Amino acid sequence: MSDTTNTPIEPASVVVVSGGSRGLGLAIVEDILAQGAKVAAFARTVTPELQALADANPERVLAASVDATDAKAVAAFVKEAETRLGPVDGLVNNAAMGQDSLHIHTSPEQISALIETNLVAPLLLARTVIRRMMAKGKRGRVVMVTSVCAQRGYSGLVAYGATKGGLDSAMRALAREMHGRVLVNSVAPGFFASEMSSVLGQTQLDTITRRTPSGRLVEPENIVPVVNMLLFQDTNLNGQVITVDGGNSI
Repeated sequence: MSDTTNTPIEPASVVVVSGGSRGLGLAIVEDILAQGAKVAAFARTVTPELQALADANPERVLAASVDATDAKAVAAFVKEAETRLGPVDGLVNNAAMGQDSLHIHTSPEQISALIETNLVAPLLLARTVIRRMMAKGKRGRVVMVTSVCAQRGYSGLVAYGATKGGLDSAMRALAREMHGRVLVNSVAPGFFASEMSSVLGQTQLDTITRRTPSGRLVEPENIVPVVNMLLFQDTNLNGQVITVDGGNSI
């Protein structure tokens, strides 16, 4: 699949975002729109905020309720995005489920669900999007939203950390496989106040804040510019994990 061209990959023009209905995902969707690009966002539930964006920008936004673990439904959504918005040349793999349980107390069913949602589903979505890029002769960009948990051990996050570490590892191999046809990178947020991290409890979040050199938790607004850079700017970054955690992992 070697690509002989040495020209930079163009900024993404049509981006698929998983988990795009709230929090970080919604902020990424809003930023993609601000860049003038089109966006196809899905989540298990389409929030009023995401629906409002779709209603206000019917020619630039496709929003739908899709379970990320339903491979057929996800593939159908990507195909619909191409029909409605044009060939997809960007992907933000953001959908995930959280965890807060010691490994010995985590049921086999919970472990399987974490792996299915946080690792298998993103890999299948990336496969679907990239195959369609290749079929249409497109070059593109893929961003995996992983976690600092892939780099450091945190009690209560064994399976979660394993899925994010696996996704970072897959990202590097995929970047190598694409030979420059697709730039593939990860952004790894630290802990921030979100629906997913809220399961940690305020005491744990306060402890993490105290241990963070910047003295504050990460906000979605800190992550969005990094995703923007990976989707739209000519950085020649490929196969990299960019950690945004206020220095907590140093």
